[in-house]
Amino acid sequence: MPSKVPKLLIIAILAAVISACSGVGQNSASNTSSAREAKKDLAELRASMKKIEPFFKPMGKPGPIDWMATNKEQGQTFEEYIDGSPTVPTDERKIIYVQPLGSFTAEQTRVIKTTSDYIEAFYGLKVKSLPPKTVPAKLTAADERMIDYPKHRQVRSGYILEKMLQPALPEDAAALIAFTNVDLYPDTSMYFVFGQASLENRVGVWSLYRLNTHANYDTFLARTMKIAVHETGHMFSMRHCTKYECVMSGTNHLGETDRRPIDACPECMAKICWMMKQSPKNRYNRLVQFAAKHNMTVAEKDFEKKSRAIASVE
Repeated sequence: MPSKVPKLLIIAILAAVISACSGVGQNSASNTSSAREAKKDLAELRASMKKIEPFFKPMGKPGPIDWMATNKEQGQTFEEYIDGSPTVPTDERKIIYVQPLGSFTAEQTRVIKTTSDYIEAFYGLKVKSLPPKTVPAKLTAADERMIDYPKHRQVRSGYILEKMLQPALPEDAAALIAFTNVDLYPDTSMYFVFGQASLENRVGVWSLYRLNTHANYDTFLARTMKIAVHETGHMFSMRHCTKYECVMSGTNHLGETDRRPIDACPECMAKICWMMKQSPKNRYNRLVQFAAKHNMTVAEKDFEKKSRAIASVE
């Protein structure tokens, strides 16, 4: 004989079922709304990409010592990037830390400070500087070497990434980036490297050692800014750009670095705005303000033109 279920219990059970069903409906509506907004955001990004295409030169045939002549890369489209589960900032990791390694001249210190401001404007994340550290004066033969022309010490960039930066990565770091005045090399197959970053571990390093060669202050600063945002892009899983002359394009020598713009091309701009959950308009407005603050008239006008070009999209 079935037991009797108290009426109050039946009412409670029905209420719970109704509430659960209602919640499913609400969640479904919420998910549909979120999907619709995400689709709209992607459509706006793609429209903005088209608007700024005229500001960038397609990648041409490389010279004999250019990056693309010696490194056969396929590049990375915006769609490939968002489908590849990239390393991106999160609510818990949303600060870019700058780690000075070594002692710097007054000019170098000024360049690092201005470049830190540029990283903040370029990516739209807070940048914080950490107290200076030094690279050990003596390393094993696997991590340093002496080279000629003129003879000087080089440190393996992987040592700095793996031994100095990864163990010190702050818990709230979207990325930890180091500036050093020590010359760097990635391995014995290469003569030097301007900088290197991990695509997965949120750490990167670049050297000022070669960037002021045959350069006035403005050229030295522009080179440093380009290398800095380039390596930071790698820390957010952005690969080398092969479609346009872009700040994310690989470079083998200073002439190639000087040829690159300081800004990201349409494909790479979309990656940045997608990962940072920000509009291209807001990003370009930040870059205009940065350029105005530092009296970079040419850059300011360029960013203003791009901002106006995408105004009709948003």
